[in-house]
Amino acid sequence: MKTKKITLMALLSALAMILAFVESRIPAFVAVPGVKIGLANIAVVFALYRFSWKEAAAISAVRVAVVSLLFGTAASLLYSAAGAVLSLCGMALMKKTGRFSCVAVSVSGGVLHNFGQIAMACALLSTSRIVYYLPFLLLSGTLAGVAIGLAAAELLRRLDGRL
Repeated sequence: MKTKKITLMALLSALAMILAFVESRIPAFVAVPGVKIGLANIAVVFALYRFSWKEAAAISAVRVAVVSLLFGTAASLLYSAAGAVLSLCGMALMKKTGRFSCVAVSVSGGVLHNFGQIAMACALLSTSRIVYYLPFLLLSGTLAGVAIGLAAAELLRRLDGRL
């Protein structure tokens, strides 16, 4: 059973990296810089529900590190890590209560990811003026969270008992 779990986690990590790469090649669909769907988070939300927050954190950490090293910069690593940590903490806490759907958990992750990135931007740029950008990011995080949550929920439903 342990080999099966490790194999699935490796596949989810690879899937997250592939989805992040694919998303990096999609032209921006809005005029607001930095707005992304976060396709790689499908693998993280799936892992959170299929395993636990620890495995989801491992997949998220691998994805953030490798994608930042291959396609990003030191700054993108910091932004991504801040968003990923806050996002995963919030999603894990919401899931633990058992009162929220996969979509609601994912929406919280999308919104918290943006809060983490804004906090990191404020720290790196030594200004709080960047918070005026937050409403746009919160809207995009909510919409992306719904899309990611629906995709992860469908994946969980279709793969139930198969993996």
